[in-house]
Amino acid sequence: MIAGRPQREQLQDCLKLKKLIVPWAGIPPETRQLMLDFPDIDVHNLHHNAAPVAEMVLALLLAAAKFIVPLDQSLRSNDWRPRYRPSPALLLKGKTALILGYGAIGRQVAGHCRQLGMRILAIKRRLDAELESVDEIHPLAALHHLLPQTHALLICLPHTPETDGLIGKDELNLLPAEAVLVNVGRGSIVVEEALYQALRDGGLYAAGLDVWYNYPADERSRADTAPANFPFHELDNVVMSPHRAGATKESNYLRMDSLASMLNKAAQGEQLPNRVDVEVGY
Repeated sequence: MIAGRPQREQLQDCLKLKKLIVPWAGIPPETRQLMLDFPDIDVHNLHHNAAPVAEMVLALLLAAAKFIVPLDQSLRSNDWRPRYRPSPALLLKGKTALILGYGAIGRQVAGHCRQLGMRILAIKRRLDAELESVDEIHPLAALHHLLPQTHALLICLPHTPETDGLIGKDELNLLPAEAVLVNVGRGSIVVEEALYQALRDGGLYAAGLDVWYNYPADERSRADTAPANFPFHELDNVVMSPHRAGATKESNYLRMDSLASMLNKAAQGEQLPNRVDVEVGY
């Protein structure tokens, strides 16, 4: 709220603006369907979690490319033998990263990858962004052209009808040998069976996954719900995270600060950022 103005008056002004603020990135499918019936109400996101999610992309990329998890597990059992075997770790410097979804998260991911010395490509629905930390920005139609030159496929897209099953068997087969996939968007953007088979059979070198295909239905099932219908947990070339990319000790503060800034802009009659195209879903 703005100091010096009655809260009731400010609230009435906000209601007149006909704005809906979803306090995270993307909108739930149910909300999207509902808002299609109210085209006069603008929908906006908060992007307070962009930095935490981008950091998780980097963490998953490095952990998968360097095979940190199996090395950690071996040494916890006092097993030093992996040290004396040929290393499976990949060098990322000089390699090409393709960021699917060059929004608030994707831009920060690009900056992190740039610091690793990688070449950065990005796919964006609207080609209205400056290059900033990327070398090239392409439309989605260029996906199949870009995949053969992609060593790190970093998925930061929301789940929409357009992105559902976007990466399947054909797309994974286009990736070069020793490619790594990181998904912090939504599980269903990548076809589950195709992803598992590619990782199991060697078509995909490694993956870092924060988003999944099955989630607990209630509090009781949180202690025993398989995240997928295939045994990803049996694969040494997969790093698994339980959809926690945006969660940090600072997350609640970041959310409240971002929301307060958005509400103040609305109350002052300023244009709000992060508007969602409800027809598309993000």
